[in-house]
Amino acid sequence: MKLFLLFRLGHDHYAIDTAEIAEVLPLVRLKQVPGAPAWVAGMMQRRGQPVPVIDLPALATGVPAALRTSTRTVLVHYRRHEGEAPRLLGLRLESATQTLRCPAESFVDGGIAGASPRYLGPVRQDQRGLVQWVRIGALLPDEIHAMLFADTAREAAS
Repeated sequence: MKLFLLFRLGHDHYAIDTAEIAEVLPLVRLKQVPGAPAWVAGMMQRRGQPVPVIDLPALATGVPAALRTSTRTVLVHYRRHEGEAPRLLGLRLESATQTLRCPAESFVDGGIAGASPRYLGPVRQDQRGLVQWVRIGALLPDEIHAMLFADTAREAAS
């Protein structure tokens, strides 16, 4: 059995494996990143380390996360490739207040290839409707990964 954090994008439900979550925080004040895409919400400081924060609703739908009490800043262990050292990445998520415990195998291929962003994984049917698993390592396009984690990109190039 796996534990997932549930959140919403519009009326739809999505899930993140809690094994990939470092911490769930309330909304936090962010430093803006001039020149970044609108869905890069900004940067925050956590335990002496700068952490980029992505507004996932803005990335997925073009509409920024609503600033409600149920909107959270979720710090995840982001790694693009297996074996890579994880980096903290913040996600601004709406309605991130519930969890789901179920077998990972209960999520199945949605059957739509190429039409969905690469970070959207398999789906699971339950009383909420379809719940889709979000792949943390596939969230950032290459150019945004290089911008937000410049030191990692430089290390990979050398």
